[in-house]
Amino acid sequence: MGSEPTDETVVQTAAEAAEGLVFARFANSAVTDIDITVSFVDGVLDVDIYLNTAEDAEADPEAVAQEAIEAAEDAVDELFA
Repeated sequence: MGSEPTDETVVQTAAEAAEGLVFARFANSAVTDIDITVSFVDGVLDVDIYLNTAEDAEADPEAVAQEAIEAAEDAVDELFA
């Protein structure tokens, strides 16, 4: 049994997973603004994503932001598995 991941590792893992999903769904040029805020306090993960895309983007930015939050949560769950 390994040690628990640090809060910093949890935050970094969640942020990377969220960003990775966003850029898997949208070309870099389609993303006009992105802000991913992650906190992990007292064992509670909070992920907030602001995503603005070009009007001709292929996917719905709100749906992709929600998927990115779920990807972040899944990545953190894997850290603790």
